Amino acid sequence: MEHLKRGIPEAEIKADQPELEEDLPGETGTAKTLAVEAEAVGQRTDVYLAAALGSTRSAVQHLLEAGLVTRKGKPVAAHYKLRQGDVLAVFIPTPQPLAAQPENIPLDIIYEDEDVVVVNKPRGMVVHPAAGNYTGTLVNALLYHCKHLSGINGVIRPGIVHRLDKDTSGIMIAAKNDVAHVSLSHQIQNKTARRSYLAIVRGNVKTDSGTITTQIARDKDDRKKMAVVKEGGREAITEYQVLERFGKYTIVRCLLKTGRTHQIRVHLEYLGYPLVGDPKYSPMKVPFNIKGQALHSQTLDFIHPRTGQALHFEAPLPADMQTIITRLHNGQFT
Repeated sequence: MEHLKRGIPEAEIKADQPELEEDLPGETGTAKTLAVEAEAVGQRTDVYLAAALGSTRSAVQHLLEAGLVTRKGKPVAAHYKLRQGDVLAVFIPTPQPLAAQPENIPLDIIYEDEDVVVVNKPRGMVVHPAAGNYTGTLVNALLYHCKHLSGINGVIRPGIVHRLDKDTSGIMIAAKNDVAHVSLSHQIQNKTARRSYLAIVRGNVKTDSGTITTQIARDKDDRKKMAVVKEGGREAITEYQVLERFGKYTIVRCLLKTGRTHQIRVHLEYLGYPLVGDPKYSPMKVPFNIKGQALHSQTLDFIHPRTGQALHFEAPLPADMQTIITRLHNGQFT
């Protein structure tokens, strides 16, 4: 695909925070069972596990946040105070390789300079190496193309400032140096950088626009999924606007005010309008040829870390989503 440069200065950028997490990798690792002894009663779970596993507290907290530590089948919070008789089940993923390797994989580059590279990620591409996906990722491709990327996220995720799910297509930005990485990370945290998403959902969304505000946490029955919970989760806010209605299907634009794992997918399913083709949150057959959810990161706005210029970029819809929209316009599947 031809590399296109589509930078458009803007006078002002409104706040939004992009989706940060992608699908969890396949499960490979070691399972451990720890029976809490009397002297550990009253300790915080993260403190106890760090000592019991001979690990750092930071590494243990990553396990806890990922839902890999459970008690009676339910994920345990880091601050949970251990009780007499508690038994903890811990899953420790297989260590990742020491470094991602460059691979000659074609990239659809929207914009590039000495500090950043903006790409249009295809559906089906994993962002960075992880268990079950050590090659063929966006990071592997970027390392071949750019040669140098920021090292803040380590050797497995060099340059990666934010992420997309494997089967979510669209615009992403990577940092070529640490200065650019820090600037972009701060913009995400301060909500001066934003992305908008285009989604095709099942059902006729009744309201023209709205804001979904919930708490999201790991699904207690399936740690690879997220779920809306009444308490114990993290605040998640999604704004949405209906663009077109086609009876059984609706085209929606979404803006994220927070960046939780699978946030748009979970929120639209919670609203009653799941994404077309989503195998995780809406595993129903649809009369469309699409592998994965009909969700596309369409626009990106940020302040250039070196020049201070406000930039706006757009990523064209993938062919499968464009075909669905064309067929809906032609009166099919309404």
